[in-house]
Amino acid sequence: MKTTFSLQKRLGLGLTLGMTLLWLVATVGTWRGVRHELNEAFDSALEETAQRILPLAVLEISNREHPGETQQIATLKMHKEYLSYLVRDAGGKVLMQSHDANPKVFSKHPIEGFSTTGKYRLYGASALRETVFIEVAEPLRHRRGAARKALFALLWPLLVLIPISLLGTWLLVRMSLGSVLAYRYAVEARGVGDLSPIKVSRLPAEINPLADAVNRLLERLRKALEAERSFTANSAHELRTPLAATLAQVQRLYQEAPEGPLRLRAKKIESALRELARLSEKLMQLAKAEGGGLLSQAPQDLVSLLAHVVDEWRHNSTRQIVLQLPAQAHVYSTVDPDAFGILLRNLIENALKYGAMDQPIEVTLTDQALLRVINAGPVVPVAILQHLTERFVRGQSESSGSGLGLAIVKTIVQGINGRIELLSPAKDRQEGFEVRVWLPLATVAG
Repeated sequence: MKTTFSLQKRLGLGLTLGMTLLWLVATVGTWRGVRHELNEAFDSALEETAQRILPLAVLEISNREHPGETQQIATLKMHKEYLSYLVRDAGGKVLMQSHDANPKVFSKHPIEGFSTTGKYRLYGASALRETVFIEVAEPLRHRRGAARKALFALLWPLLVLIPISLLGTWLLVRMSLGSVLAYRYAVEARGVGDLSPIKVSRLPAEINPLADAVNRLLERLRKALEAERSFTANSAHELRTPLAATLAQVQRLYQEAPEGPLRLRAKKIESALRELARLSEKLMQLAKAEGGGLLSQAPQDLVSLLAHVVDEWRHNSTRQIVLQLPAQAHVYSTVDPDAFGILLRNLIENALKYGAMDQPIEVTLTDQALLRVINAGPVVPVAILQHLTERFVRGQSESSGSGLGLAIVKTIVQGINGRIELLSPAKDRQEGFEVRVWLPLATVAG
């Protein structure tokens, strides 16, 4: 089975995913720039802190009675500090430190400038001709936390914008493809026999030439089919008069001929002419079925049409026809009365021809416009049942026929957007043959 895809879905998802990907790339690039700027700001804060504390520390150490002692600076109130510092001499002895400073974080000997360990970023500076050193340390997790917050600040709007973008893109694509969808529905709604031009306004420039080409193709096909149907109908019509005249002459010859081979031959010619006349009639019906006009502009009452056709057959046939009508008085459909008459006559004729002679034909109509024609008889093999609606295919019977009856029925059913089903044995029975036809329902106001 050939797989298909939705252009609307592909455009909607593609545009949304593409925009999301571009947003993510832009976000990552922006985040890298923000992280670089944050590192520069934090490094500047480290350097500025060291430059401000170092003169104060030198002054404090110089004014001590015992300059070599270690002094821990107390905090005014407890708070979370990200920076800690040590003031040491050139030998590494601690002269002053912040209240939460951990000497293990710093190197054994003071280092000027920036340096980085596994968990800390450090900056060192010196004074008094490199006799007093200060080092300020900052945890790297502080910087990473700030970078993560910056990344989240850039990403969280994307979580809101993705569904909004998907919805907006979907609506835009749907509005843009609205005329294309209308064109699609117009094509899908067509019946088999409808070859009129497909008219949809405001098609995109990329689709409009295709629609014009389809309409030109439909016009060429319509003309070709009309020529074929016209030839079939005209040929069958023109054959009627000479066939009738010839049949009359043969019947007269049969009456005037003496008993013997000549009279027998005249009888065979008469039978052949009758078969030819029936074939001509079937060809005219087939031309009608393949042509337009199978649907009526106004709703038609199937109950009255069905009763009329069945009464007509009852007068022309000695076989019993049982008619079952729905409980409601009227069942309306959009099928053309002439097309319905041709369909029903072929179904009844087929049932009479191939059904058991001693059993009645059942014709049923439901309130859902389901037409059922059932005849008794042997079960039709599945291999034959599948091909009975093809042209010039006949069932197993000694009766003469053209093999066009069910083909005409199927053509009409397709032309009115109906459905046909052949069953053998008939439903809820052990034998027989049943034809089911679902006709299009119509509603009547009032």
